[in-house]
Amino acid sequence: MQGLYALFLRLSLYYNQGMLEQERDLSEEVALINAAKTDPEAFGLLYERYVERIYNYIYFRVGGTGDAEDLTAKVFFKALRNIGGYRHMGLPFSAWLYRIAHNLVANYHRDRFKIQEISIENLIVEDTNRSSAPEHMMETKQENDFLMSLVNDLSSQKRELIILKYVQKLSNEEIGQIFGKTEGAIKSLYHRTLVELKERAKQNKDARIL
Repeated sequence: MQGLYALFLRLSLYYNQGMLEQERDLSEEVALINAAKTDPEAFGLLYERYVERIYNYIYFRVGGTGDAEDLTAKVFFKALRNIGGYRHMGLPFSAWLYRIAHNLVANYHRDRFKIQEISIENLIVEDTNRSSAPEHMMETKQENDFLMSLVNDLSSQKRELIILKYVQKLSNEEIGQIFGKTEGAIKSLYHRTLVELKERAKQNKDARIL
């Protein structure tokens, strides 16, 4: 049976299946950011680079297409308005965008006195590998369903941590910037989250992540 880490890796692979995004050199990105401070077309390139990721993150948090689109637009409008004061601190530009999105989503929930998050499994891209044996596909679905049920029972912060780390593939340092916490605090939160997931698995008497 696969362990918890292996199942999260599968989650990451499922979500990113078919995506063509590649790692970019930070120096090239810094040059683009500097250009965007005076050139709207350069900011448009940054928008095209990150809009899908930011939208997916917000959609998971608010659970509605209309609200997600509206908040995504607000993220980039705020970024455009404040990019003149942006200072590169060694992290990707996306970390700053996620921080803006995180704060806007928090305000969204406070303003409406509701939490309306969609289930994490809606972010999973279906496996289209036709060579997979039916019994393997069934086992994979059962394992993913079990993992998703555990993750959905976590607190909103721990659930968001799992999404940022395994779906959005952010580093602990980047997640720390989003949460307003130190990298050490994120590592501690991540450890507690894994411990909680393992305990929940034991309670459900399932051996696949023990």
